Amino acid sequence: MALLLNRSDVQQVLTMSKAIDVVEAAFGELADATAEMPPRTVMIDPAVGGWIAYMPAYLKSGGALGAKAVTVYKDNPSKFDLPTTIGTILVQNNETGEVVAAMDGGYLTAVRTGAVSGVATRHMARGDSKVGGVLGAGVQARQQAIAIAEASNVETILTFSLDDDASRREFAGWVADQTGLDVRLASSGEELCRESDIVALATTAANPIVSAEWWKAGAHINAIGSHAPGVRELDTATIQRTRIICDQLEACMVEAGDLQIPVEDGDYAWSDVSGNLGDVVNGDTPGRTSDDEVTLFKSVGLAIQDISCAALVYREAVANGIGQEFNFSA
Repeated sequence: MALLLNRSDVQQVLTMSKAIDVVEAAFGELADATAEMPPRTVMIDPAVGGWIAYMPAYLKSGGALGAKAVTVYKDNPSKFDLPTTIGTILVQNNETGEVVAAMDGGYLTAVRTGAVSGVATRHMARGDSKVGGVLGAGVQARQQAIAIAEASNVETILTFSLDDDASRREFAGWVADQTGLDVRLASSGEELCRESDIVALATTAANPIVSAEWWKAGAHINAIGSHAPGVRELDTATIQRTRIICDQLEACMVEAGDLQIPVEDGDYAWSDVSGNLGDVVNGDTPGRTSDDEVTLFKSVGLAIQDISCAALVYREAVANGIGQEFNFSA
């Protein structure tokens, strides 16, 4: 029998604090080579603005096995009243291969993306960081704000997006309710970056929305919005200025336009990347080397994040009697 878990089921059991812990462990496994994660299969349909991916992973130490199908269609909200990101995840029994759960992956995708930024923040941001900043106001941006609050000791969160004033205020109010922190609307992206110790970029921008001279000394940046070739949120000078840690260098070489474009222009080299997040988690690579250093975590998203969180959701759902049982073989 398998459990069918809809979005509300997932929301009942998946918290950011638990997600950060399981994602941190998953990256440790990846660095220790006890995880298998083939490169994800990606297709892009420019005609409809669609990004389609299939992502398997097996975390052997934790026994988490499964795959995610995920799509990002930018016009979904305006044209079809659907989320921009839609995902479905299968969790399998690692001893039999049987599918033991099928669950909505949209909310989980946002949480696991926030969680990996939480892991990076935990290991790369200064411990005395007081102000967090979030560029963007979508589903991903909401979870980035929660992750910053969970993984650091910030007292204030600044927000900025290009949405209308009412939407911006609703977003700030939601973040304040969820985090219990002081949340303020910045007047511009520049103001947000200049005042923030930790910044998350979670937009759909195709061209740079920040400038290298905006960053405070010692700031930490989580860049998660751009995850396809040819598009980027960060300017080349920011890439040149910062100490960069990737979720996985090989994945970023294929999909991270933020890094690909400066490399292709001859303004940066892949060898300049300081390492992978798993090596930072395991203590083999420092997340930062000084209090004044500006650090950057670049993420394109990895299947180990999805499957570690999905396995957690399955365990919690079983323990709490959540979900609908279904027999695929009947």
